[in-house]
Amino acid sequence: MNEQIFVVVAYLVGSVAFGIIVSKLFRLPDPRTVGSGNPGATNVMRSGKKTAAILTLLGDAGKGWLMVWLAKYQYGLTETWVCITAISVFLGHLFPVFYGFRGGKGVATAAGILLAILPWLGLSVLATWALAFAIWRVSSLAALIAAGFAPIYALAFFGSGNVSATALLLSAMLVWRHRTNIKKLLDGTEAGFGKKKDGQN
Repeated sequence: MNEQIFVVVAYLVGSVAFGIIVSKLFRLPDPRTVGSGNPGATNVMRSGKKTAAILTLLGDAGKGWLMVWLAKYQYGLTETWVCITAISVFLGHLFPVFYGFRGGKGVATAAGILLAILPWLGLSVLATWALAFAIWRVSSLAALIAAGFAPIYALAFFGSGNVSATALLLSAMLVWRHRTNIKKLLDGTEAGFGKKKDGQN
């Protein structure tokens, strides 16, 4: 397949918002209209439907994994094009053309991408997220910590180069998408962290 066309396909696949699709199938509210307004698994979980949240998580991670895996193993694209594919599918998730460019924050999709690039890279990042979440019980904080370590792990596995640069770019975009959460973390109003929100017991 032509590399440029494949990158466009990757963006379109990334634009599929599983949180919105799954919520419709389960007759749940549009996740963009409740909670944080983010169509990701964490916000879908707020509906109380764990199955819907798990399907959203698997879908968002799966599309990132699939496109990078296809680029790397099925079509044998060069490392540069694999990395461009990774960025493209991630951008599709953040700015989906099908939903007015209003997408998710990219945690699950980034994890799927890194798992496809190298399983040990993805697993290292997931383990970091799990450890941080176990300690602080705050999903956004765990995501930010994992994002901070992702480029370090990539550098350890691949050295300086395209993959490490891609991991750094993905992490930077993920942190930027969490800028509201960062503000809440700093002032102690993030859910489950610091001061309790008004109305919480």
